[in-house]
Amino acid sequence: MSSEKPTVLIYRDWLLPPSETFVLAQAEALERFTPYYIGSRLIKDGLRTPSERTLLLNERSPLGWMREACFKIAGFAPTLVAPAKRLNPLLIHAHFGIGGSLALPLKRYLQIPMIVTYHGYEEMIADEIAQKSYFSYRQYMQRREILKQEVSLFLTVSQQSKEYLLRQGFPSDKIVVHYTGIDTEVFQADPSIQREPIVLFVARLVEKKGCEYLIRAMSKVQALQPELELVLIGDGKLRSSLEAMAKASLHKYRFLGVQPPEVVKDWMNRAKIFCVPSITATTGEAEGFGMVFAEAQAMGLPVVSFASGAIPEAVAHGEVGFLATERNWEELANYLLLLAQNEDLWHRFHTYGPQRVRNLFDVRKQARLLEDIYQQVLKNKNKNLSIAALSS
Repeated sequence: MSSEKPTVLIYRDWLLPPSETFVLAQAEALERFTPYYIGSRLIKDGLRTPSERTLLLNERSPLGWMREACFKIAGFAPTLVAPAKRLNPLLIHAHFGIGGSLALPLKRYLQIPMIVTYHGYEEMIADEIAQKSYFSYRQYMQRREILKQEVSLFLTVSQQSKEYLLRQGFPSDKIVVHYTGIDTEVFQADPSIQREPIVLFVARLVEKKGCEYLIRAMSKVQALQPELELVLIGDGKLRSSLEAMAKASLHKYRFLGVQPPEVVKDWMNRAKIFCVPSITATTGEAEGFGMVFAEAQAMGLPVVSFASGAIPEAVAHGEVGFLATERNWEELANYLLLLAQNEDLWHRFHTYGPQRVRNLFDVRKQARLLEDIYQQVLKNKNKNLSIAALSS
């Protein structure tokens, strides 16, 4: 990218969890701004941001850990501020509420506006649970009122996430719903690859993703369609219990653990149906949007899930897939069977899914809109930003 373009700092504390392809895809789709990634440290086996455009506090040395601790506890990070300042950035775009909280001292040092994207996490978890969570989360809770005042704009990845922020007293004129988008040039089906009788699950193995309901549903499905296999990609604290559950009730399944994006894409190209039946967890957390649903549709993969959280914004019921009542695994099973047995219906969803994603969730289109938002924030940095101006 040309150095003549203005710089935007993309803040994510840990760069970059394997599941957060959307952060990297969005930033790399920018055309009018040059993204530099900034955070505490790299994640082992995580996604890699361009090294020449990545600023880190902690290179996993003793001094690095000390720098990270000083930054998170006291907001003191001269070794991060100095190189960031040399880039002459115009804006910070932090991801997640906790990211916004951690980046707040950086924003103050650099004296530039900051935007925070909420991805359906902090805004959904009950305050009493958050107050007992880890240090950075508790710190976020302490700084939340300050963020409401000092952040120029809050982006949410769904209308539902916006509603949660409004309930927490975030100013309505500072919230804009902005779908992050996916790279529809990358997520395209290869018609030369034959579809196999596979139901594909791609998600962390945690309560919110509802995998136990899928296993129950597949027990009913396999009793009638024994050739339909369940393939699960992802890992998490529930893996051992879910594997035990699958062993007791299914005869055709595979747990593949975490896989790189290209492997996930290959399975999306081979599978017949995509199913991540997310639920509202006991913490109150629900699906903020679920970019993987858009990725599956772009690959021509019909979706079956629950009508939970913001999934109905990502998946049009009866057009690209089916949404069962939350936690109703028998209804989930019926929809899986319907798509497995009705080839005409499957083909209709398979054809319309990619068209819908290109129209609504293409990352390049969404990046153009995001750059318009950046420019409007910069234009209004010395006065109150109105949502009406962004919508015009």
